[in-house]
Amino acid sequence: MTADFRHFYQKNWDERVAIVAEQAHLTPAEQALFKQYYVPQHHEIIENYLTDYPLPMGLAVNFVIDGINRIVPMVTEEPSVIAAASNGAKIMKRGGGITTTLNQREMIGQVVLEKVSDPAAVAAMVTKHASTLLTVANEAHPSLEKRGGGARRIRPRVLGQGYLSIDLFVDVQEAMGANMLNSMLEAVSKAIAVMTKQDSLMSILSNYATASLVKAACDIPVELLQAGRYSGELVAQKIASASMVAHIDPYRAATHNKGIMNGIDAVAIASGNDWRALESGAHAYAVKNGQYRGMSRWMNNGKILHGELEMPLPVGIVGGSIKINELAQLNQRLLGVKSAGDLERIMVAVGLAQNLAALRALVTTGIQQGHMHLQLKTLAMAAGATDDELSTVLQRLELAPQQDLATTQRIITELRQAKEETDD
Repeated sequence: MTADFRHFYQKNWDERVAIVAEQAHLTPAEQALFKQYYVPQHHEIIENYLTDYPLPMGLAVNFVIDGINRIVPMVTEEPSVIAAASNGAKIMKRGGGITTTLNQREMIGQVVLEKVSDPAAVAAMVTKHASTLLTVANEAHPSLEKRGGGARRIRPRVLGQGYLSIDLFVDVQEAMGANMLNSMLEAVSKAIAVMTKQDSLMSILSNYATASLVKAACDIPVELLQAGRYSGELVAQKIASASMVAHIDPYRAATHNKGIMNGIDAVAIASGNDWRALESGAHAYAVKNGQYRGMSRWMNNGKILHGELEMPLPVGIVGGSIKINELAQLNQRLLGVKSAGDLERIMVAVGLAQNLAALRALVTTGIQQGHMHLQLKTLAMAAGATDDELSTVLQRLELAPQQDLATTQRIITELRQAKEETDD
């Protein structure tokens, strides 16, 4: 029998849970999980709300960014991400810390016209009346201009095959700015339709935020990179080589960049920002020269390892769900950010630190050594190990020929049987 999901969005919370329980044959204990993580205010964030889905939040330390000590809350379920970020930041701190550069912070939106018979002529018309269109945009959201932001410029681009994009650049101040930008674009679209006698295909922001680029850089004396039997000089040379592989091989670049985004996404989630938007913009930027490449670059001159990472990071500290997300607001206080630009600088620095730690591990002991210890800890907890048993279980599991759930459960059972015999 199938439950009735008609008008599900109109149901209250108890009714929704009852319908879901009927459909999926949930036990009372399973239904209780919905209640355990239920937050009434979150009905306002998403549709058909049932409950929150908790993710672990931790703190990355050792960051010195532009001379300021920062602690960085990160939300992630992946073991070793926070440890790696802290480790990379510690090495960078000993080398003088991370410096960042942020030249501008504007979002870009598009009004796209289709079936344009003479794109060059329409583009010229838009350019001629740019000041009028900027006024239209600002009148659609006057409060933004009062706060010092607003529409800054118009750029027509001929896309080919009868399509023309009219790009609107907007200073969105401390918000990510999607909603205000889309409102401005719709007003501009109507004005363009009157001006050019062309209807628009769509009006929407772009997540390819090339007017919101931020850059992090560091210089690390090579002796600080020593790892066990690997000299600092050798580690620096290998990191630079690994960076080059990510620059020339898209297969390696994809994983290289995923590691960078491990850190950036975790800070984005902790601060209430849209990590999916950041991912799309970052990967688009990685292919800006026609081939997908690693976003960071590491260069070694024998004495100093220089690293840098530039990418679009259009984030906000106000607006959206941030205003009703108490943890996001608290995390902003932990970060010590006063502006969206501050948050961008921290996030790109985290990405660079994450990348350094990953590359250093890859070219020396291997990525699995630290990562697998945390994975085994997660496995032991999933198998039911208590806090008192965890250390012993991990020691035996690391020596086991197979490291799976069945093996872990067997180790726990043997440990408990031995304890019972000792107690007797």
